Amino acid sequence: MKLRTRVAAVAAAAALGVSGIALTAPAAQAQGQRSLAAVLTANGGGTFDSNAKDYDIVTQAVLAVLAAKPNSKVKVLTDGTVALTAFIPNDQAFRLLVKDLTGIAPISEKQIFNAVAKLGIPTVEAVLLYHVVPGATIYSSAAVKANGAVLKTAQGGTLAVAVYAGPEISLWDKDKNSRNARVILSQVDINKFNKQVAHGIDRVLRPIDLPPLAH
Repeated sequence: MKLRTRVAAVAAAAALGVSGIALTAPAAQAQGQRSLAAVLTANGGGTFDSNAKDYDIVTQAVLAVLAAKPNSKVKVLTDGTVALTAFIPNDQAFRLLVKDLTGIAPISEKQIFNAVAKLGIPTVEAVLLYHVVPGATIYSSAAVKANGAVLKTAQGGTLAVAVYAGPEISLWDKDKNSRNARVILSQVDINKFNKQVAHGIDRVLRPIDLPPLAH
């Protein structure tokens, strides 16, 4: 997505995969081992509904990849002993992705998911992994101080972090045609005090410029 020129040039990623973010847990709280998959699927999570602000589509995408490829790297989301940070697109983010790729914005979440599935399991897997930063539990308190940081993803590509007044946290991906994803500040630190933490975002991050979908 388009880089915003008023942000300073991004530094090279550190060996850990994160440059410019302090990796500290809040207030000496021990980190638990509840996985993000357990959080996403709890209490009927992942069931298609009319709430565009939750995470049913990304949950179903994870389940679809694991059903097709049980040993996929996406499986790390089910292992709460592994520290990671995930940026999870809400259902509206996937609707916008489908509209970008097809010119049509589906109404139902099932229709959105079916359109995303047409990308194929390898592409869906790569996109999901691009939302995961392994080896680091990054809380929002650190992220808002991380302007110019680079995050190395489980997919192998990198994300750049830009922080603006407000605050607003923006993530730069590899697609240069659409607006950058923004962290939803009311949906941060999901699964807090565990090794795996997530932050909601309003766009789907893209490791490449995805091709148009047939419709």
